[in-house]
Amino acid sequence: MLITLDLDFADIRAYPPGTHPGIVVLRPRNQVVTTITALVPTLLGHLTVEAVQGSLWIVDESGIRVRSAETGDP
Repeated sequence: MLITLDLDFADIRAYPPGTHPGIVVLRPRNQVVTTITALVPTLLGHLTVEAVQGSLWIVDESGIRVRSAETGDP
C-alpha cells in the first residue's frame, strides 16, 4: 500500500481501483506534522475493519472515503 499526501494519487482515472495494491491519500487541513499524525488513528482503525488492497482511501479529519473496484464506486 502507498500512503501519500500527493493528491494526484486520488485520481481514479490514472489509478483505477483494483489495479494497484492500495492507495491511501492523507488530506490534513494543513501539512503540519501534528495534523498529519492525528489522521493515523483513523487510518489504523479502519484497517482493522477493511482491507485497502486495490482500493483508494481518502483520509481527512471527518473520516475515510473508500473507492474500490468491488463496490463499483466510481
